[in-house]
Amino acid sequence: MIAQVTGRLVGKSATSCIVEAGGIGLRLWMSTSSLSRLPAEGDQVTVHTYLHVREDELSLFGFESLEEQDLFEKLITVSGVGPKVALSALSAMPPTDIAAAIAREDDALIATVPGIGKKTAQRLIIELKDKVGIDSPPAHKPGTAGAGAQVTAALVSMGFSAAEAATALKGYEGADEAQAMLRHALRRLGGGA
Repeated sequence: MIAQVTGRLVGKSATSCIVEAGGIGLRLWMSTSSLSRLPAEGDQVTVHTYLHVREDELSLFGFESLEEQDLFEKLITVSGVGPKVALSALSAMPPTDIAAAIAREDDALIATVPGIGKKTAQRLIIELKDKVGIDSPPAHKPGTAGAGAQVTAALVSMGFSAAEAATALKGYEGADEAQAMLRHALRRLGGGA
């Protein structure tokens, strides 16, 4: 198995990057949050990886942290959650927020992830609650936990891509409230900030 790749970042798109390692260009499918943390094209980069093997395809998935990779590997063990849906979840919210939502059984928040419906969210909770490693989930305050995920889901429903939503939310330093975050993101997307 390929555990990590170190090489020169050749290029990146909204869903993947290409790293040249040993004269070979490897396409790594990544979450939008991991892609946003990559260095500039031409720079050296090290990315944690997971090789997904199917009968007709080999796909290499890249992660900025081992925590993100660990959660990805747990998510894809759940029936109905493939690698692309797992990346969608990691693009919608940080691994700690996903784990906390699973631990506190917040299927409504998990179901806001593109590609995950109510039944799949409930299946995730049932199958992963004991595996996410959170003994006592943080207290849920309405309007605060998962505000970034709510805003991302709202922007995606408006027709923006997850990558555009992540970029629009970058640099937000106000209160962790969905409405304030959404106003900030819409100003940035509209060119007003």
